[in-house]
Amino acid sequence: MRPPFDCADPVVRDRGLSAAHNAVKRGEVVVLPTDTVYGIGADAFNPTAVKRLLEAKGRGRDMPPPVLVPETRTIDGLASSIPFAVRELIDAFWPGALTIVCRAQPSLTWDLGETNGTVALRMPLHPVALELLKRTGPLAVSSANKSGQPAATLVQEAVDQLGDSVRVYLDGGPSPKGAPSTIVDASDGPLRVLRVGAISEAELRAAVPKGWVEPEAPDGAPVEGGVPGADAGENGPEGSGAASG
Repeated sequence: MRPPFDCADPVVRDRGLSAAHNAVKRGEVVVLPTDTVYGIGADAFNPTAVKRLLEAKGRGRDMPPPVLVPETRTIDGLASSIPFAVRELIDAFWPGALTIVCRAQPSLTWDLGETNGTVALRMPLHPVALELLKRTGPLAVSSANKSGQPAATLVQEAVDQLGDSVRVYLDGGPSPKGAPSTIVDASDGPLRVLRVGAISEAELRAAVPKGWVEPEAPDGAPVEGGVPGADAGENGPEGSGAASG
């Protein structure tokens, strides 16, 4: 296994990005820095590569990975029936630590696992991740750790857990946030927080006041306050492909 590419050095960074791009084209998996935690990535449109990603993490198809995108407009090619509230969230928080679960475009020929027709999308706020995504296109990316273990915030933590199952490691230094992304489900009508991560629910509602599911009290009366969010970390709600960094 080759050592991680130190992306603080511009020359090494370019070599590392080229190596990672070539590895992705060959259907191999790579580790990349993001603004939340380190991610393990593969070509989203290569089922064999996605299978390798899940195997490296020790996961099955019932825990499909999210997809990272290089530009906000990419969402229109991957998701369908995008509500206006999602556009507002994207304007407010992308690029950034917000994963949004949407209905997937039915015409897409990919296999991320048992997604129930949804896809979890995010545009990260990290220069190395964005440079790689611009070269490769959308990547299936989950947190760079074995399932059930802490997410990696340093590249060496990813190396220690994933080892030779990863072809290329890109070292972007310590993760800026050190916390997973917040996940919002927009796949079935009103917005619903699935996991509270680097962005709080209060921040979400301040930016986009309307369009949220409002919980009800046992007697049917509306509950004051926001949507309950589970601060579940890396092992939070993942049935919609939302196990993201």
